[in-house]
Amino acid sequence: MQPNERCKIAIIGLGYVGLPLARIFLEKGHLVIGVDTDQSKIKQLQMLQPYLSDLTRKDLKEMFAGRRFHVGVSYEAIAEADCIILCVPTPTNEAAMPDLSYVFQAMRQAVPYLRPGHLVVLESSTYPGTTEEELKPFIEQRGYKVGIDVFLAYSPERIDPGQKRSALQKIPKVVGGVTAACTQYASLIYGEVFDEVVIVSNARTAEMTKLVENCQRFVNISFMNDLVKLCEAMEISIWEVIRAARTKPYGFTPYYPGPGVGGHCIPVDPMYLLWKAKQFNISLPFIELSHQVNEEMPDYIMARTAKSLHPLTLDQCSIMVVGVTYKKDVNDLRESMALKVFELLMKQGAQMSFYDPYIAELHIMGTTFVRTPLTSRNVMRKDCLLILTDHSSVQYDELAKHAKLIVDTRNATEGVKDKSKIVLL
Repeated sequence: MQPNERCKIAIIGLGYVGLPLARIFLEKGHLVIGVDTDQSKIKQLQMLQPYLSDLTRKDLKEMFAGRRFHVGVSYEAIAEADCIILCVPTPTNEAAMPDLSYVFQAMRQAVPYLRPGHLVVLESSTYPGTTEEELKPFIEQRGYKVGIDVFLAYSPERIDPGQKRSALQKIPKVVGGVTAACTQYASLIYGEVFDEVVIVSNARTAEMTKLVENCQRFVNISFMNDLVKLCEAMEISIWEVIRAARTKPYGFTPYYPGPGVGGHCIPVDPMYLLWKAKQFNISLPFIELSHQVNEEMPDYIMARTAKSLHPLTLDQCSIMVVGVTYKKDVNDLRESMALKVFELLMKQGAQMSFYDPYIAELHIMGTTFVRTPLTSRNVMRKDCLLILTDHSSVQYDELAKHAKLIVDTRNATEGVKDKSKIVLL
């Protein structure tokens, strides 16, 4: 492939990572083959129905406009591609160990269609060594030599769902191959669409880069969540402390507390790193303690809510949770701590309801909850509004006018003048 040559890109997994990636390749004039085993996603795409909060119907219409975007559940079409990019989930199992089943399934289905000259890239978050130790054997079993016949690399996704501050192509793209030739090929492909490609020495370095990025954030947020408890006991506002500390022009980076870290990356990646470290008999106490703090936050939020409602007990109260997704302005519930808080309050007998602009229904403990509109009448009927996710579209000043009590875990009510009915985390 030569620079500026139009190429065919196959993207396996059309979720929060794969679909935006497809979009920027299409914008640069390349052909994209999208594969997802979820038939409902394929149907929604073909009907121009967006299922991600970051893409609109207009965006999908533009993606399909040039007839260069083809989607389906079959892997057969990837044989025509120059590059195959895996963007599939890499969760943890019930034992908090890496679950690479989606990656393995994708490789098993892709391998029959591999041909000489193919580049295979994994973008999913994973532990160092995955690309070389787990993906390389799939290719070799086909009879190909990696770095000569088929090329293999890792390039961690850096998408920040719900954030419009930086276009995807402007975020530097880290690339590391299994061989130097693999790295060169992958950097050439990504250089077609990303403003900057950051080349590292090998795939495992690229894999570690992603884990370090997310583990650093995880540890720092957990640190702030730990400080919340001390600040409460000392009657100090953690939010005011952070606001003052961030005025220091060097040495301080603000991180903010909340009900706990959620999502498909930040609470998961530390578990991958811990698992890998144990193979080398190395402990990572900062990460272990951070995980413990994170897991304890839902219980702490429940206790703070109960304390705020005293003398009423939780089983006497009607509580509306405002925001249930794992972060603001997305429709993703994966690893959402809001759901854990919701379940804990249910178990205490609280009468629960919720509002989230991105979620129409919740299924918790065998019960289906339909979104309750944020009307003044509904708000006034609740004993407490519990803000767990600070969606931008919610008018918090209006909530404060009608609510009996607001427990705010995100400082979403910062701009509300009358704070007499607000309990801030």
